[in-house]
Amino acid sequence: MLGANAPFFTERGFGIWHLNRPKSLGFRFLELCLSYGLVGCIGFMLEARAGQLVPQRWEFFAITVVLFLTLAFPGFVYRYLLLRRP
Repeated sequence: MLGANAPFFTERGFGIWHLNRPKSLGFRFLELCLSYGLVGCIGFMLEARAGQLVPQRWEFFAITVVLFLTLAFPGFVYRYLLLRRP
């Protein structure tokens, strides 16, 4: 859940670089996609370390993308619906 909400809780690029202007929704979506890939790679590494890798088909990735977006919803609500803009 932390990986899914991280793009919405910080104004730094990828949580590291200071940006001169506020992040756009498109940049946050790019961060969300890269975060999904990073979390997926960590999961595959843990699975490989624990034993045999199970081959995954497109259904697995479709479900995990939807779950990742569902977990990112609280951060989206906080950033775009609850915070007041100056």
